[in-house]
Amino acid sequence: MDTLETPLRWYGESYPATDSPGIYQALAALDRPCFIVRTPDGIGAVAEGHPAARGAGGGLPLLAAVPPLPADRLGSPEFRAAHGVRQPYLAGAMAGGIASADLVIALAKEGYLASFGAAGLLPETIEQALTRFATEIPGLPFAVNLIHSPSEERLEREAVELFLRHGVRCVEASAFMALTPHVVRWRLAGLRRGPDGRVVAEHRLIAKISRTETAERFMRPAPAAMVGTLLTQRLITPEQAELARHVPMADDITVEADSGGHTDRRPLPALLPSILRLRDTVQREHRYPAQIRVGAAGGLGTPTAVAAAFAMGAAYVVTGSVNQSCLESGASKAAKAMLAEAGIADCEMAPAADMFELGVELQVLKKGTLFPMRAKRLYELYQAYDGLEALPAEERARLETQVFRRPLADVWEECVGYFRRRDPEQLARAEGNPKRKMALVFRWYLGMSSRWSVVGDPDRTLDYQVWCGPAMGSFNDWVTGSYLKTPGNRRVADVAHHLMHGAAFHTRVAQLRTAGVRIPATAGDYRPVPR
Repeated sequence: MDTLETPLRWYGESYPATDSPGIYQALAALDRPCFIVRTPDGIGAVAEGHPAARGAGGGLPLLAAVPPLPADRLGSPEFRAAHGVRQPYLAGAMAGGIASADLVIALAKEGYLASFGAAGLLPETIEQALTRFATEIPGLPFAVNLIHSPSEERLEREAVELFLRHGVRCVEASAFMALTPHVVRWRLAGLRRGPDGRVVAEHRLIAKISRTETAERFMRPAPAAMVGTLLTQRLITPEQAELARHVPMADDITVEADSGGHTDRRPLPALLPSILRLRDTVQREHRYPAQIRVGAAGGLGTPTAVAAAFAMGAAYVVTGSVNQSCLESGASKAAKAMLAEAGIADCEMAPAADMFELGVELQVLKKGTLFPMRAKRLYELYQAYDGLEALPAEERARLETQVFRRPLADVWEECVGYFRRRDPEQLARAEGNPKRKMALVFRWYLGMSSRWSVVGDPDRTLDYQVWCGPAMGSFNDWVTGSYLKTPGNRRVADVAHHLMHGAAFHTRVAQLRTAGVRIPATAGDYRPVPR
């Protein structure tokens, strides 16, 4: 096997193997082919235009070559065309506006797709963001998150009505365990027949899933019974009801592995191939004119991870945790500083506020905060007792002094005021139901903990709920020693550029390895530098 563990030659200059700028520069020139040749001094790398690239007649012996590979050639060209973006990359939604309007706008201007973190926000706040998009990035692509809200159905319904009113063309659906009338309505309300008779789906849906059964629901057409109900309610037209049989619920399926927030923590190499095979099965059965695209998310914090996702067949990649530490995110400066110091093992599962009663968990940062431990204790108490009045006196006192820092009766009064404005049905369900009342009080802490993190409340640092997956730690390791190590230098467009550019770089390295060429570590590790 040929090796580069000898002096390198590049553009006529020799470099020791322990310091290989030549081979690195040749590989990093993604718009030119890279040739690995045998020189009198050993194995070397040359680029297009060098005599070694002219063939056997007048050049050096060619051992291997890789073609040009700009980052926009990774993944699916159909994804880029459908969404009007330069690269198959999506910055996924982070709830509570952490995936902020500023983040979406910054990426849209650079040709990337980003999803606004609408989950948990009031309709008027979402509407303000949609107004900004219409004003600041007219005609540019963006998505808005629609999160499944089993405990607050009204919020899901109002979000869809808001999207329809503002003409939102792309929605990222997350946390759905089954289809709901609201997500089906949004998808079908964009159906029409084009001049050539083909079905046109003006409402693009990106469904984020982590289970095959959920993926299949989004890969198939909308359920006939649900379509019939929407038609009866006059929420869709007869034509849309008829066209619903010919299109899948989602255009894109994001396979979410070990991510921050809602996650099943499944490994991407195990989950992605299963979903791809399922897609192919459903595609053969329904014979959709356009193939459903399958993307990858979760754990993608380095170029090598992104390259691996594309190598496994991902049509596009989705990042989350790494964007949260960037300047444009809605997280507080204090939370960003905590994220920038996170390691791969500094994450833990904790109860989710929106699905607390169901026992659903999400992945959060544990370094520097007591939130995971305190949130788990609340769920244990919820399971063990029938209401707040049933709590042992010492347990109640501990909650009031250490966790809530106020009497539970005061917390309940705040819950009453909140749900009167947001969703009165929650109060009706709690009336005469002590356990339901306890759930709402405990959810107050879970909801406020994320709020304290977003606003950077200095008095509540130990209660910060910061959604985070292991990708954050791997990103921090990768950028150590580079300009991106400092949180103040992290811009979402730079992060997207370097992850994609680096993924193309590492794909070329992998191609050379397959050809039997080993690249020294100093030359085969992509490093981010300011653009």
